[in-house]
Amino acid sequence: MRTAYQYKLRPNKEQIATIEMWLELLRRQYNYRLSERFSWWSENRYPVNACTLVMPIPQLRDNPNYYSQKRDLVNTKDKFSEYKLIHSQVLPRLHKTGKTCL
Repeated sequence: MRTAYQYKLRPNKEQIATIEMWLELLRRQYNYRLSERFSWWSENRYPVNACTLVMPIPQLRDNPNYYSQKRDLVNTKDKFSEYKLIHSQVLPRLHKTGKTCL
């Protein structure tokens, strides 16, 4: 028989403030990266019944995927110093979960 242990965390006020700050930063980052993907999709789609003979199709922008957004995390940490407080493995995992959105 397997047993699983459950632990109840009892953080102090300082730890609660830190956790809430991290969650807010992660929420902002996730929403920003998701909006990048949606804006790419809306900018690069054409209606099916549109005739492209009159106007040439513009060059497509690079699709923001998991790996390009992961590379851009370095720039995010340089521009916004509060992201340096979050562990280095948390932000890439956040983008991995959003990979299936588009």
